[in-house]
Amino acid sequence: MLLSINFLPEGRIYRWLLLWNERRISARINRIMAERGIDEFIFINSFNFHYPGVSTMLSGAVLKIYHCVDPIITDYDERHGFLSEDLLINNSDLVICTSKALYRDKIKKKKQTFFIPNAADLTVSSRAQDQDLLIHPSVSDIPGPVIGYLGAIERRIDFEMLMQVATMNPDKSFVLVGPTAREFVPSRFEELKNVYFRESVRYDEMPAVVKGFDIAMVPFKKDEVSATIFPLKLFEYLGTGKPVISTDFNMDLLEFTFDSVRYCRNADEFSAAISFYLTNDSQEAKAYRLSIAADNTWSRRMSELSSLIAGFYREKTGHN
Repeated sequence: MLLSINFLPEGRIYRWLLLWNERRISARINRIMAERGIDEFIFINSFNFHYPGVSTMLSGAVLKIYHCVDPIITDYDERHGFLSEDLLINNSDLVICTSKALYRDKIKKKKQTFFIPNAADLTVSSRAQDQDLLIHPSVSDIPGPVIGYLGAIERRIDFEMLMQVATMNPDKSFVLVGPTAREFVPSRFEELKNVYFRESVRYDEMPAVVKGFDIAMVPFKKDEVSATIFPLKLFEYLGTGKPVISTDFNMDLLEFTFDSVRYCRNADEFSAAISFYLTNDSQEAKAYRLSIAADNTWSRRMSELSSLIAGFYREKTGHN
């Protein structure tokens, strides 16, 4: 059991109690490693910056890695997160970031910082091309053409822009599927007759949902937070073969998507991109999207990650 301490102000008392928690966590990990006869291991902290000292207390951790996947933005995380993340970066042998914006920030603090972006599992998303796969019931009754989004529906969505686009296109349906943080959704947006909200679905249901889309979209706000996002859904969408329209929230993505995705600066461009894809899409364009997705798979990313880690492991331990 760990102490609940995040409510405390930053200071000596918080850090002293945090140390108690970290000792509990590290003792458990050390015990498990000993029970399994593991003398050496590589420790990867994937964006749990709340316990920055754990890695320093692990007797068998020959290489310590911080996997940074998002900026710190919530009130809960911000309370102690900035200081804790800096400590974690300092305690790590290398830092791996999932976006170039995160990389540019972290490399100022740790020279051994690298950028390895997110990817997609094409074995899942490619199922959307199966002619025998039924469209998911949650979207099967929505009148087409359907412009759809699958993911968390919260602060990163540019609802004002999307409201303009939906108003400009009353003959098209705009569908958002996923967990919804209602406090971020304007009531005017929910009241639009061609806007539909649907509940979360399991990951293995994703292909059936996206199969019901005519166009997949990533309507994120363009701000400092979104600039650090490298969305998984981008390559998942492309892996279904569907046309993809996005706001220009992170133009670093162009390096990976080239011209397979339409990036839009405003509602007018977004609306024009919808019209373009509904009238000009082709099998050739679909094949191109699938080829881009095939170049951005998790197996490829894991190969890049493994090579990077292996090099640092050899350098630190002298082992092959």
